[in-house]
Amino acid sequence: MSRERDPHRVPQAGLEAAPLAGLAGLELSGGPVGLGTRRFLVESTVAGVMVYAAYQALLTGLRSEAMVRRGELGRGAQGRLILRTVWSSVKEGSAVSLAIALLLLVCPWLSLPLGVLGVIGVGKASLDLFHAFWDGLSPWQQQQLHEAAYEAGVQLGGLLRAAGGNRWLEP
Repeated sequence: MSRERDPHRVPQAGLEAAPLAGLAGLELSGGPVGLGTRRFLVESTVAGVMVYAAYQALLTGLRSEAMVRRGELGRGAQGRLILRTVWSSVKEGSAVSLAIALLLLVCPWLSLPLGVLGVIGVGKASLDLFHAFWDGLSPWQQQQLHEAAYEAGVQLGGLLRAAGGNRWLEP
């Protein structure tokens, strides 16, 4: 899993959110058969869009915080950037969620493989969010967090090794 290091680029929600978005609206209890198909498609699509939007809002907010701290972006511009990227993600998320919902409607047995892929996707999304959070911290905050983690016996080096030469991680 590669890490995006360009401080001026806001990453877009990608395939890591797709399986979770497709399964987010999956209702495990059976419902009436007549309206079940439409209801399943609507619930799955809306839930998937919400997953994409929430993930993109967090990713953009955390990544753009570093730009705000450096003075390259104001709070108003940050809000507009978040709205713009979330809107873009919502459009993509609705298409992906609807496609996955239709696929699950035709092949319900695919929910198990999508669930496994969802766990993998959540892992990658969590790392992306952690890296965006870490990049938004000031060097002093990074040092404080690293020292607190070291005192607690937690090694942040494995998570941050992809960051390259971080002076706080050197032994």
